[in-house]
Amino acid sequence: MFKYSIVISLAIVALISSCTVNSHVMLKTPKDFVFDSIPSVQSDQYVITPGDLLQFRLYSNGGFSVIDITSGTSGSNGGNIAMARGLSVSYLVQNDGNVKIPILGETPITGKTILEAQSYLEELYSEFYVEPFLQLNVVNKRVIVFPGGGSNAQVVTLQNNTSTLLEVLAQVGGISQNSKASTIKVMRLIEGKEKREVYKIDLSKISGLPDGDMVILADDIIYVEPNANIAREVLQDISPIISLVSSTIVFYFSLRNLAN
Repeated sequence: MFKYSIVISLAIVALISSCTVNSHVMLKTPKDFVFDSIPSVQSDQYVITPGDLLQFRLYSNGGFSVIDITSGTSGSNGGNIAMARGLSVSYLVQNDGNVKIPILGETPITGKTILEAQSYLEELYSEFYVEPFLQLNVVNKRVIVFPGGGSNAQVVTLQNNTSTLLEVLAQVGGISQNSKASTIKVMRLIEGKEKREVYKIDLSKISGLPDGDMVILADDIIYVEPNANIAREVLQDISPIISLVSSTIVFYFSLRNLAN
């Protein structure tokens, strides 16, 4: 009778422990979840939003001379000063959509693409400089990548406007060994929509290569689903209990032998 009760107790413990199996898995989708269609037209036109850090270099005479906007100098000499200093000044786009930049002050900038913002600022600076030419870049365009392991998620800064899914995964060292190359989820904010669109990419086969070339945009979330290691995690959960029960059994029979 005692043996049977132990077996039943272990079964109950295993059942309860199994409730914590794969509890670390994030962003689960039900079996009937409908994924969004991967965009057929890949856009590389980033739209400036609050929180962006802008860097730009301003030239006069159609790009002939660099303007050092931190010291007010211009012309070839000013250009040499700016180049020698290796200026890397960032300007934060505020929550109200404005950015405070030299000479112009508070300037509305959100909602414009990089090219639109460049043309817009060139027009504003034309009041102060002859044929201004401006090069603008957003330096904090980032994506969050979960490559399938529990402790190796990374925030990756996009170096250009055409970074692909495969390129970003390569930057984090590829996907984890215990992950599903067939279940890669890309979650994306779409202007005008309350929820992110969710795309499912299968890179386990060569046929998925075109989807691997999809352009990744700032604020995307890339999540590689980990494998369900049920047996291993159940064993890890119940190992302390098994050890405790084994010790109890040994203690019980030791007492019984002493009694006899």
